[in-house]
Amino acid sequence: MKEKTVPITTEFIKLDALLKFAGVTETGGEAKQAIQDGEVQVNGEVCTMRGKKLRPGDRVEHSGVRIVVV
Repeated sequence: MKEKTVPITTEFIKLDALLKFAGVTETGGEAKQAIQDGEVQVNGEVCTMRGKKLRPGDRVEHSGVRIVVV
């Protein structure tokens, strides 16, 4: 599994924005669809909330890529 670290300078980043920002999905719409379809895991559990607030230390997995928020 490929792993990416994504540094944030704010308190949190929303799940759909993270997927797009990290380049795992090409568009926000693609991110929204993947989340709604249950294809995204946050900290090991399927998450269907696209507005889920992610903070440093959270891990997101989608399409064989693990994103670590730092």
